[in-house]
Amino acid sequence: MDESRIPVMVGCGQFTQRERDPKAAQGPLDLMARVARLAAEDSGAGSKIIEALDSLVVVRMFSDTSPRFVSPFGTYANPPRSLAQRIGATGLKHFIYTHPGGNMPQWTVNRLSEQITRGEVSVAMVVGAEALATQKAAERGGIKLDWNEDPGGSMQTWGVAKRGWSDCEDRHGARAAIYMYPMLENALRHHAGRTLAQHQHAIGSLMAQFAAVAKSNPLADRRDGFDADRLTTVAADNPYISFPYTRLMNSNAFIDQGAAVIVCSLAVARKLGVPQDRWVFLHGCADAHDHWYMSDRRDFHSCPAMKMVFDKTFQMAGLRFDQIDKIDLYSCFSSAVEIACQEMGISFDDPRGLTVTGGLPFFGGPGNNYVTHSIAEMMNQVRAKPGSFGLVTANGNYVTKHSAGIYSTAMPEKLFAPENPDTYQATLDAMPTTRFTELAQGTATVETYTVMHNKAGPSGGLLFGRLADGTRFMANTPADRALLEDMEQREFIGISGRVNHDGRTNVFTPA
Repeated sequence: MDESRIPVMVGCGQFTQRERDPKAAQGPLDLMARVARLAAEDSGAGSKIIEALDSLVVVRMFSDTSPRFVSPFGTYANPPRSLAQRIGATGLKHFIYTHPGGNMPQWTVNRLSEQITRGEVSVAMVVGAEALATQKAAERGGIKLDWNEDPGGSMQTWGVAKRGWSDCEDRHGARAAIYMYPMLENALRHHAGRTLAQHQHAIGSLMAQFAAVAKSNPLADRRDGFDADRLTTVAADNPYISFPYTRLMNSNAFIDQGAAVIVCSLAVARKLGVPQDRWVFLHGCADAHDHWYMSDRRDFHSCPAMKMVFDKTFQMAGLRFDQIDKIDLYSCFSSAVEIACQEMGISFDDPRGLTVTGGLPFFGGPGNNYVTHSIAEMMNQVRAKPGSFGLVTANGNYVTKHSAGIYSTAMPEKLFAPENPDTYQATLDAMPTTRFTELAQGTATVETYTVMHNKAGPSGGLLFGRLADGTRFMANTPADRALLEDMEQREFIGISGRVNHDGRTNVFTPA
């Protein structure tokens, strides 16, 4: 095989900032520069590999992703160019900023690897960072920071710009992960036939495994090693965010973390003197998405696109799941982990463990960039056991966009040639959707639901329901505290009632 067309991962770097003084803390771009240099050092080639970079991909920051996280301290007009100036990457040809999605780090590694096989790229870096803890501390302390920067020039964008929720979902307030994933969780509970108490114990026990890994990871933000009871018990310092998830069961976005990985051709790795013990190869990968909006999904307890991605990744690698040594499942919420286990056919207590970092609620959920951390850590894991294989999975939006990669130090026996995702995406796109109406009227039953909370307690109900003819709709419930509390005490899925609309939104009232 032509070594100039063989992609290899050669460097990784991670950093978690714990500086409490916002004025002394590094902002997102400075954190990116820090981990970029760490990745270069990790490769063994140091500044030579930064000088050789021809492509720099920056994972989109949360401040450019969600209104909830917009920075009051200014904007970076061209993050990849600003970063290039900081690290002295003067040979760049491609300045790239991704669109949103937790799938984007793995998706980007997959694309860069393909470009290397075509001779379009020789050395590339994927890097991202968030400083939301510093941003929040500065806001609370009335401290002004200057995060404005415009280096000029243009940049490319990668990924899909389309937002993850529909206009109808938006009108009902269903436009954030903290509301969507709880509805998936409640659907999983009902599908499994568990009571509320049984399911809380099950998901608490599942996520306690992640917390235990985070406890041993010096880079993790929450290192308390929470047990199942602590995770699921509602308390003053652990309130519901949206039922059934307490604060400790939510992806932890308010952290300062950065990570970077470097991929190049094997020929360049040799030329730059990267030691062989730094080499990690991507043996299998795939990318796909489910029906884009949750309103259109066939159900809320499965994910055909996730299964397709897993199957294609293993087919490309020529491996079975029992040949995988290490696993990092995307874990923004327990429902994402449960669906992944289900679609992969593994148990929650798989002896290999389900994370190498500690997961997004405990290691940290740095916006769209978590999977850069899981790839970096997986590189460290397979290097520590040469010839072993590690699986990384990634998830964007609401169990919508999926990506996966299998990593190993073992030299591939065939060319890197993933199947074109368009071929199997067509199969997924052709799957039937569920009949949906934006405005609903009549008798109906609840398909899944959540109770949203604010600082004062339960603030509103959000649900998907079915009319008598099977048509799905989305609705809110009356803002009646007794009703909302009742929805948290007994199984609400299957409850019948009536739905009415005002020409814009639906309201479901139980019988």
